[in-house]
Amino acid sequence: QVQLVESGGGLVQAGGSLRLSCVASGSTSSSNAMAWYRQAPGKQRTLVAFFSSRNTNYVDSVKGRFTISRDNAKNTVYLQMNSLKPEDTAVYYCNRYPVPYWNWGQGTQVTVSS
Repeated sequence: QVQLVESGGGLVQAGGSLRLSCVASGSTSSSNAMAWYRQAPGKQRTLVAFFSSRNTNYVDSVKGRFTISRDNAKNTVYLQMNSLKPEDTAVYYCNRYPVPYWNWGQGTQVTVSS
């Protein structure tokens, strides 16, 4: 059973940066396609960015501002977020891609003030 633990969120002013981390423990493989998702207040959880063996991609709203990466030796996935906007405020989660079938972690709260 894989356990996901996200961290790195916080309160930041618009234009600021944060780097989120997600540690996956258990039966994982460095070849797993992984993604970051987010859930804004009152909204459904949505995909933010993913990488697979073939490509890396981002939703249009974060292109050019967010970068997803991984450190296989640490079983950790990162999301570097720059030029943050108030609309980026959400709880951020990581999971498998394209189907997030691992149990969700607790997420990490990102709040961007205007």
